[in-house]
Amino acid sequence: MPPVFRFAPSPNGYLHLGHAYSALLNHDLAKRSGGHFLLRIEDIDATRCRVEFEQAIYEDLAWLGIAWETPVRRQSEHFAAYRAAIDRLSAERLVYPSFESRADIARLVAESQAAGAWPRDPDGAQLYPGAAKSLSAEQRDRLIGQGAPFALRLDMAAACARSGSLRWQEAGEGPAGETGDVAARPEAWGDVILARKETPTSYHLSVVIDDALQGVTDVVRGVDLFWSTSVHRLLQELLGLPVPAYRHHALIRDAAGQKLSKSTQATGLRELRAEGASPADIRRLVGLP
Repeated sequence: MPPVFRFAPSPNGYLHLGHAYSALLNHDLAKRSGGHFLLRIEDIDATRCRVEFEQAIYEDLAWLGIAWETPVRRQSEHFAAYRAAIDRLSAERLVYPSFESRADIARLVAESQAAGAWPRDPDGAQLYPGAAKSLSAEQRDRLIGQGAPFALRLDMAAACARSGSLRWQEAGEGPAGETGDVAARPEAWGDVILARKETPTSYHLSVVIDDALQGVTDVVRGVDLFWSTSVHRLLQELLGLPVPAYRHHALIRDAAGQKLSKSTQATGLRELRAEGASPADIRRLVGLP
């Protein structure tokens, strides 16, 4: 069975050199292996994703010489699939609603820090204190009935107890040189958000469901997502989903050594193209033959 690769940008800005590297690398690997290359539009954030950015993705990729199979999967068209997964996890008592605002959480963390340093996740964000777990079912139902905003969180302790230890095969390299057989550490992320009242999914949930439904066999993406794989392995185990092979690659950085952002015009594909760069120039700039 031929391998299946994918490139999955969010249309919340224009593509830059980092996106070009990941897209070209996936496309090259698919072509060399006789596999498939898919394009997925991760547009669950309705407040930031825009049609013009999505159209620009198609234009930039076509200009680079990248061809993808159709139809393109747009996440905003598949909320029912994500909701079904949430319902399954909820039925197994692995998901609970939390009602605190960001300010409320910051206050709870500050109170907890009085007794010592508060743990942070691999991205550096402080872990959720878990206060909502103490609410009774009646209290939760009442708040939801009153229209209170909420996030649906994974009960990490219960989920890890259910799954046991997990691993994945890494063909690339993690931030500290991790490669080969890697032990997942989902507990390092705390009770991650899987959905919100207004959006029935999150990045973590939708990416594992999409990869499974699209038959993705090889996930090739930036090393900044390396430890997110721990959460993805956990969700795959809980939902009975297949496990792809992973390959995390180095990031393309700016002159100051910082990770590129979609606001970095100096490395934006549209800007470089307007200045006369060719697709071959882009490949050279990102270090691909």
